Amino acid sequence: MPAYKRILLKLSGEVLAGGASFGINADRVQELAHETAEVALAGVQVGVVVGGGNIFRGVAAAAQKMDRVTADHMGMLATVINSLAFSDALEQIGVPTRVMSAIEMHQVAEPYIRRRAIRHLEKGRIVIFAAGTSNPYFSTDTAATLRALEIKADVIAKATRVDGVYDKDPLKFSDAVRFDEVSYLEVLSRGLGVMDASAVAMCRDNQLPILVFNLNTTGNIMRVSMGEPIGTVIR
Repeated sequence: MPAYKRILLKLSGEVLAGGASFGINADRVQELAHETAEVALAGVQVGVVVGGGNIFRGVAAAAQKMDRVTADHMGMLATVINSLAFSDALEQIGVPTRVMSAIEMHQVAEPYIRRRAIRHLEKGRIVIFAAGTSNPYFSTDTAATLRALEIKADVIAKATRVDGVYDKDPLKFSDAVRFDEVSYLEVLSRGLGVMDASAVAMCRDNQLPILVFNLNTTGNIMRVSMGEPIGTVIR
């Protein structure tokens, strides 16, 4: 029995690249599509926000000589490319989806309208929110939080390369300690770097839990949806 009625799944753009440093790996996208489809078929309403870091990142070295607003808009367009790729993979296995973009582009995506997004979710469609918030200086973490609050999601499921929140980077420090549960305030005060501070603060102010888990373990999206004790809960 699913533990949540509606979740917001936050994926980084890098996960779509598979083992590569950039681009889209079709096999990896298909794997993620199958995992996400299983959750939707179990009766959970799923919204998705995908980053764009595998294609373009507004704060990366490549963007340093650019105007920040222009670079951020390029990053938003990268999220649209990823959203379309993920949508296509889901549709190929028979799962209805809708890509809703914060930047209007009628030929490729629906404009984001909150009530319409909720209606799609209620009809069992997976809704993929593209183009961030359409505003520069806001990350896809903040966009995911905003969309989760707007659609009244029960939780943000934040997929990462590690199995939760640690007191320091476990990929660099072997003595890093993992938290089973941690407060919003501790994440902010210790600068634990799970999500942008603005996103964590929004979750704190609205009591929206964040569940951080390892996406590289097959089946974890379903485990999160079923309420199994994996990863770290921030609340």
